[in-house]
Amino acid sequence: MKTLEAIREPDAARHEIAHGRHAILVVEDDRDTATFLIARLEASGYAVEWAADGVAGLEAARRSPFDAIILDRMLPLMDGLSLLETLRSEGNDAPVIFLSAIGTADERVRGLRAGSDDYLVKPFEMTELLARLEAMHRRRTALPTVLTRLVCDDLSLDLLASRAMRAGHQLLLQPRALQLLEYLMRNHGQVVTRSMILQQVWNYDFDPGTNVIDVYISNLRKEIDRPGLTPILHTVRGKGYRLGQTMRNA
Repeated sequence: MKTLEAIREPDAARHEIAHGRHAILVVEDDRDTATFLIARLEASGYAVEWAADGVAGLEAARRSPFDAIILDRMLPLMDGLSLLETLRSEGNDAPVIFLSAIGTADERVRGLRAGSDDYLVKPFEMTELLARLEAMHRRRTALPTVLTRLVCDDLSLDLLASRAMRAGHQLLLQPRALQLLEYLMRNHGQVVTRSMILQQVWNYDFDPGTNVIDVYISNLRKEIDRPGLTPILHTVRGKGYRLGQTMRNA
């Protein structure tokens, strides 16, 4: 891994970006957190540029295009909200994930209204941050075609008819369960966390402290993974859930 001093100079990162690696700008004033983020992001194949304060982060974002910006909420010289609002006012639409120790609903709303695409509270799991980066990249690069049917192995979902089938058998699912299934199918093969499901299916920016997800996953599994069928709805212990191995659009 490059030293933090080296990453202050963007030449190496720009060289990697030019050779096709996804570029991430990390704006974080805590050296330990920055060191951790840089090491894990680079190990996952990203080209990383680091800025230790808001002004340096703004200059870096203006200087080069980035596939995503990981932005601390509280920064010296210019706070994260002001930095993001400035970028959006200048037409910079790079996806932004806020990292913040401030986890109140009001602060999350402020971050989203300022133009962030996501908000993750410290301390966080790196696997979740990587999953959110991947999800943002998929949304950004998705073809502008409208899918009407999703297929994962022998499981299919007709979005127009709101009807799910597996192995020729129609699944009996309520509307919210169908929404959950659609989200899992659109993220086939990827681990989705409980907080991601709460945000994308229930539109919650916080954990309500109930077992609602467990109940819906359990009911969905009873319908999808009936006796005699190969299980395709998996629980990944300590991380979340994953559906199937392969998926195609039909």
